[in-house]
Formats: sequence, C-alpha cells, structure tokens
Amino acid sequence: MKLVSWNVNGIRACHKKGLREFLEKEKPDVFCVQETKAKPEQLKEELYTDLFPYSQWSSSQVRAGYSGTAVLANTPFLNSSTGINIEKYDQEGRFVITRFREFLLYNIYFPNGAARQERHDYKQSFLKDLYDHLAEHIAGGEAIMVVGDYNIAHLQQDVHDPIRLSKVSGFLPEERDWMTEFFDLGFVDLYRHFYPEAKDKYTWWSYRETARLRNKGWRIDYISVTENLLPSIKSMNHLDQQHGSDHCPLVVELNL
Repeated sequence: MKLVSWNVNGIRACHKKGLREFLEKEKPDVFCVQETKAKPEQLKEELYTDLFPYSQWSSSQVRAGYSGTAVLANTPFLNSSTGINIEKYDQEGRFVITRFREFLLYNIYFPNGAARQERHDYKQSFLKDLYDHLAEHIAGGEAIMVVGDYNIAHLQQDVHDPIRLSKVSGFLPEERDWMTEFFDLGFVDLYRHFYPEAKDKYTWWSYRETARLRNKGWRIDYISVTENLLPSIKSMNHLDQQHGSDHCPLVVELNL
C-alpha cells in the first residue's frame, strides 16, 4: 500500500497548481488531505472519483473555506468517521478516521494556536483530549497510523531557527513536550525512524520572504505509527520538491 498525506492549503487552489498530475504520477492507494477548505458538494473534478472511488470528507461547520480533511482511496474502508465525539473539534472538520483491515488510520489537521490566546488554549485542550483518545486505543492493542499537519515542530533540527522560534506557536515548550509524550505513548515518528540525523529537512515554508527558496522551513507534518505497525513499513519520505501548497506531501509505503 502506498499512502500520501498532504496539507494542500485549499484543494481547489492546489488542483489548479497540478494536483491531478501529481496524483497520476505518484499513484497512491490512499490520499490523505488536510485543509481542503471546501465541502465535497462545492467540488467537481477536484473530487478525483475516477482515481479514488472510495472517500470520506469532513468539512468545517463553523466557517466556510476553513480547515477540512478527507481520505480518498482505491480500496474500500471497513468503516469511517469524522471525529472523536468532541463537538468543538469535530465541527471544525479536523478528523477523518478510517479503518483498514490491517490498521486504523487517523488523518488529522491539528489546530494552529498562533492567532490569539483563545486559539492557543483551544490547541492545548485539543492535544490533551487527543492524547487521551489515542491512549485508549493503544491500550486495546490497535495498530494505528496518525498522519497530517500536526502544527508542531518537535526537535531543534525540525525548524530553521530554533532559538528565535522557541517563543512562537508551533514550537513552544509545552507543544514540544506534548510531542514527546505522544511518542512515549507508543508512536514512532517515521521520518526520524528512517532519517534520525537529517537536518534542514522541512515540510512547511511560509509564503513570505521567499522562505521556501531559502529553505527557511518547519517540519510540522508527520506520519507516525504504533510500534506494532512498524514491521510493515517499507519506506517513508518527504516529497519536498513538490510544489502546489506551502506544505509538501509525505509518502509512506507498507507491505501488508
């Protein structure tokens, strides 16, 4: 199975920048999308139903053109849902959870806490509640994959300027501590698993100040798996030369 995860920063905008051509080239079996910024009824050719006959979309109910996630697949899910039964998160379209025969897949668009204190507090609440939710599933022995835009850089080598950014949302001490606790819970950061010493490798670059051209980026997009799924992982990488969004796609291949 080949799975691609990408924060497209608007699926309609990304479609105009070559998303279909990318998908036809990479041929993923499963495509996990964050920040769709659209409801499926607003889309036509951007639904890619010819490439992926099975899909689950989760759209924001609080604001149009905001947030949103989707999982598109060429094989059916056993089941799917659009949240963790906490309305304040689920209504923002932050989750698509799909069960395949071999594992449970969480496609998540984590909140950005930068706008104001209220959103920082919302993000901290989200992180705590998500941790508790995942802990229950891990305790039950589930094989789980969590993909998406986590909106947190974990280690110093995951940002281009760790000293200056240490007081910026997305690299705050409490956010980085949560990432450590998340991995201690039983998840493996696949990129660090395959490339433990990699530096200057990022997944997001601001549109401002030619940040991508100068590689002034952050690694805030992840594919993480529980340890019991690790033997099935063949490879994982960033497709950091792929344009179309301010994030780059991530790809993982599994032997199932």
